[in-house]
Amino acid sequence: MNTLFDSLKSRFSREAETETGDITAAALRSDRFRQAREGDWKRLETMVSAMEKGRLSRLSDADVLELPVLYRTVASSLSVARETSLDAATLAYLEALVQRAYFLVYGPRDSFTGWLRGFFAGGWSRAVRAIGLDILIALAVMVAGATVGWLLVAHDPQWYGALVAGETTRTPTATREALRATLFGDQKQEALGVFATFLFGHNSQIAIMAYAVGFAAGIPSVLLLVQNTGNLGAMLWVFHQKGLLLDFIGWLSIHGTTELFAILLAGASGIHVGRAMAFPGGHSVMASLAAAGRRTAPVMLGVVLMLLVAGMLEGFARQLINETPARLAIGGAMLVFWLNYFFTFRGRRT
Repeated sequence: MNTLFDSLKSRFSREAETETGDITAAALRSDRFRQAREGDWKRLETMVSAMEKGRLSRLSDADVLELPVLYRTVASSLSVARETSLDAATLAYLEALVQRAYFLVYGPRDSFTGWLRGFFAGGWSRAVRAIGLDILIALAVMVAGATVGWLLVAHDPQWYGALVAGETTRTPTATREALRATLFGDQKQEALGVFATFLFGHNSQIAIMAYAVGFAAGIPSVLLLVQNTGNLGAMLWVFHQKGLLLDFIGWLSIHGTTELFAILLAGASGIHVGRAMAFPGGHSVMASLAAAGRRTAPVMLGVVLMLLVAGMLEGFARQLINETPARLAIGGAMLVFWLNYFFTFRGRRT
């Protein structure tokens, strides 16, 4: 009996010594692991803490460039720590540090307010200037479309119905008084409100579609611009025939200089995407399209804002102002503003 007891005691003693040895070995292994890499961990933690407190200026250029390298080094340490089952404290520390560093390395570089400030303070205008060639192409297409629309209706008024579908008030057979009544007088009349709503909705759809279909080598974008400005050219001829061309331009210009400019930019963005697809250069088609999409995305965001501004001008200013000179002044001022903002204002790079 004593022999059996002594045997069990000896066995338990050996197991306890083995377990204690394993724990000691694990602790030593964890300590050596930490000592070998702790310098990088502390350095990354110092940089992350400074950036989280908004003290980026305290970091040198070398520190900022080293941040992604340190992040990957510490992430690798975390992976090794998990595989070798190091102590819980080390794992928790590394997981928290890697998570904090991840948002600084791969997260947004600026707040929404900062991004918005940068967008209006030069980002939008630079994006527009970056597609300058495409803007010239789109402008030429729009002028050609308006000219073709004018000439077609001037040659045969029957073309008007094909170019301006659904219009029953502003037609070649309407009297001068009827046409003038749609421009002046009671600004709340139903015909004017319906046409204003139609014009804004139609041009908004044209702007968005002109960009969306640009991937097809830009051809649908060109056709949409031609169709849209063909409508405008036909309508310009109708008012010209009745001696109301300047009044119509004034009525249209309040919101039209902004709205047509937005359509111009949307069409140019679509053409830019189409050119990137047709002529990808040394890149693959998909890579070229992706780059073109990134370049034109800020432009299209601005187009949406311009259409909102045009809608407010159309809904309020045009309804309240009933004189052609004042309408032309507002429309001209908006055109000068957009030209100056896009092609003169340089802003600042962030």
